[in-house]
Amino acid sequence: MTPSKADHGEIQAFIEQHPAWRLENNKLHREYIFRNFIEAFGFMTEIALLAESMNHHPEWLNVYQKLTIDLSTHKAGGITQLDFQLAQKMEQLALNRICQ
Repeated sequence: MTPSKADHGEIQAFIEQHPAWRLENNKLHREYIFRNFIEAFGFMTEIALLAESMNHHPEWLNVYQKLTIDLSTHKAGGITQLDFQLAQKMEQLALNRICQ
């Protein structure tokens, strides 16, 4: 079952609670900066395992210590609760790391 798209108010409420995330190209967008490539890649590995367990995968780009993430649910054609959940889990994982 495909989750329903979040409305503008739900997206804004999420961003207000998680100010490092923003809306960009109709996707939740976040950049993480780590001390080096190994730390960025380690974080990506944790996210990959988490995303696979949720069957919900991010769009991402890694350049050295910078990780850029975009979240949306393709089947729903926009942002859904799955994106909010994955973003929150990423934030929890980031708390254990030194990053921006």
